[in-house]
Amino acid sequence: MKRGDDMESSIRNGYGNRRRYRKTAAVFLMAFLLAGCQKGESELTEVEIGMEAVEKGDYKGALASFEAEIAEEGDLLRAYRGAGMAYMGMGEYEQAVRSFDAALHETDEKQEDNRKDILYYKAAALYRQQDYDGTIGVCKEILDIAQEGDALYLTGTCYLEKGDEEAAQMNFDLAVQAAPEDYDIYLNIYESYKEKKQSAKGAEYLQQALQAESGKQEDAYYKARIYYNLENYEEAGAQLAGLLEEKNGEALLLMGKIYLAVEDPARSVKMYEQYLAEIGESIEAYNGIVLAKMAQQDYDAALAAVAKGLAMDTEQGKQSLLYNEIVAYEHKGEFTAAKMKAEIYMEKYPADEAGRKEYEFLLNR
Repeated sequence: MKRGDDMESSIRNGYGNRRRYRKTAAVFLMAFLLAGCQKGESELTEVEIGMEAVEKGDYKGALASFEAEIAEEGDLLRAYRGAGMAYMGMGEYEQAVRSFDAALHETDEKQEDNRKDILYYKAAALYRQQDYDGTIGVCKEILDIAQEGDALYLTGTCYLEKGDEEAAQMNFDLAVQAAPEDYDIYLNIYESYKEKKQSAKGAEYLQQALQAESGKQEDAYYKARIYYNLENYEEAGAQLAGLLEEKNGEALLLMGKIYLAVEDPARSVKMYEQYLAEIGESIEAYNGIVLAKMAQQDYDAALAAVAKGLAMDTEQGKQSLLYNEIVAYEHKGEFTAAKMKAEIYMEKYPADEAGRKEYEFLLNR
């Protein structure tokens, strides 16, 4: 899962909202389909319109398009799959599972990639319902198709949630065996243990990851992330030195986080500003500035960065900006504005528990 959500001092960090399990919980955009025989070559199909709406966070609009495709008995597999994604976006996970089951019904055993893709989505929906046994069962179906680290990782996380630490560790070990060069697997295992206040156990997997060598250029970046999680900020920065000289975008963003972690928000802002100047606009960079400016108690500057990020023509990452906007208004003492922003946030992200807690806090002031 590309996944994915840590809270620090009630502020979203912008690098994933409360940990989601990896790639499957993310929204995958499908390639454009050929126009139907009754549509012009440049006219979008209902499925394409729906997927564009999903990308923009318009889940109700997306669902309407997918339902229209289903009513026409058109591309049922992708329409049901898309409907499931829309329901997930609205936090209606039971409906999402039903839609994914309908999509699976449109496949056959030869369509292994399609089935695996939909099963991952179904697992995501079950996981978000805290149906850990159901999630494990779906992961088993995935593993019957292919022994993938993602499915083993998610299985381990479910066992950890169930309190079966032995089964969790067994599946985590199998996950890293299945994908020994996948740093994300190690990092996500760490996050799973961290959520259970077992960071020391998770750190054992990070230490394993430091021994992994994929031979790829991004090894240094991933090792910097590992050292960052181990709170060895000096070594994390050292790993990024070469990438920073090359003006690598991911390295600039991570260095911004490192400076914030060592309580140097001014240099953190400089990293994000360098990213904006040399790489281009990025919601992640704007959100980094928001966090650094709030650390400096410069809430007006933080809100200005929020506005710039929200003006971008993309939805990815905006949830973190909108959440931090609420927090900035709270710190300014503008609780009426914070409450109004929280109401908008809950309309857009009704399933977000952290947002709900903020909203309830503001209602009770």
